[in-house]
Amino acid sequence: MLSIRRIDSRREDIRAAMNELRQRLSPEGNVVSEAGRRRTVEVFGEPLSPVEVVQRICHDVKTVGLPALLDYSARIDHATLTAETIRVSQQELEEAHARADAGFLATIRSIRQRIWNFQEAILHKDIRIEVPGGSLVERYRPLDRVGLCVPGGAAAYPSTVLMTAVPAQVAGVKGLALVAPPTKFGAYNPDLLATCRELGIQEVYRVGGAQAVAALAYGVEGIPRVDKIVGPGNLFVALAKKYVYGDVDIDSIAGPSEVVVIVDHSTRADYTALDLIAQAEHAPGASVLIGWDENVLDKTVEELDRQLAHLERGKLARQSLEEFGAVILARDVEEACALADEIAPEHLHIATENASALAEKILHAGAIFLGNYTPVALGDYAAGPSHVLPTSGTARFASGLSSNDFLRAGSILHFTQEGLMQLAPDVRMLATKEGLTGHRASVEVRMRGEG
Repeated sequence: MLSIRRIDSRREDIRAAMNELRQRLSPEGNVVSEAGRRRTVEVFGEPLSPVEVVQRICHDVKTVGLPALLDYSARIDHATLTAETIRVSQQELEEAHARADAGFLATIRSIRQRIWNFQEAILHKDIRIEVPGGSLVERYRPLDRVGLCVPGGAAAYPSTVLMTAVPAQVAGVKGLALVAPPTKFGAYNPDLLATCRELGIQEVYRVGGAQAVAALAYGVEGIPRVDKIVGPGNLFVALAKKYVYGDVDIDSIAGPSEVVVIVDHSTRADYTALDLIAQAEHAPGASVLIGWDENVLDKTVEELDRQLAHLERGKLARQSLEEFGAVILARDVEEACALADEIAPEHLHIATENASALAEKILHAGAIFLGNYTPVALGDYAAGPSHVLPTSGTARFASGLSSNDFLRAGSILHFTQEGLMQLAPDVRMLATKEGLTGHRASVEVRMRGEG
């Protein structure tokens, strides 16, 4: 029987339980398994923490360049690469595309168009405001180069290529550099390469982990540096993005994938069970079920146990559910919504009969899915918004990736002498109060006019 944590708000300190749950969902830079510790000693010769591992890798790639990148690829990924083979050739991209299943490519085109339509609709447009004696403009221009991180450890993710590259293309980014681990699920995966070719991505590099992030951030021989790095990855990728932030921009520091599902008497147990499993099968993936009807929760847990026995990744999903999952019995609908809002999950699925009304009660979530026929998988793969979303409670202040994240805003001001005269008294007052007489003088000299 599935051993998933049960939290009853009527019988225990719900806030203490929630704090413990949040700690489990947060990416911790100093938590590593025994196998991970042994691997670190094998690679580095000493028991470094994940943070220390990332610091060393990023420093070496920044100071040594390509030789360090190739060395870490060999030591960590057991990949024998050279300056010539680290980049996927145009011929390899063409061959992967030519051999790809026609139905698969048709699906990629269909999804690309849906993403494009949504991202184009929300794209910021230049704004011009006419003011007395002048004009103010907010102008948006795309970033020059963006790095896309695509995982490839346990599965291939063409969807991540779509969800990172297409928003950037909508924004007008010309230079896209994609990195994926040198594995059968990464940069050697034919479906991944075919997707890159279909989207027009010409720079694809066989490198993953912290060393890939460092190469994108600092640039090495054959890989020019980028302005921003986006896309998911493991703990070392997340910590590396945190390390290089400031030298480049990043989208987020992501933890495990997560979902909160709110249910009532109208929710089908088999739907809910698979919604929870869908996130848990990321392994790690966090799945939290919230409801105020104990019978509904019990039936869902029974269905979870039944469904896990029949799925290909059921064993991994079961492990995630038992380690990171929870079933929360709330007092009522108001408490259920308050708890979901406090968790601020990456994905929030409100699978109730009045889902739209409940959504109005919740301010913090990466993406919200309403009703019994909007599973998170629609957003993960095909709907239009990017599936790169804030995790670990960061939805309290962060947003999901969108086309607007690839724009840089800048203001343009233009005033006539008459316009200057209207603003001059305010400038003179504040400049005087702050003691910045040069600021004041730069306005006063223009108030006197020519000569």
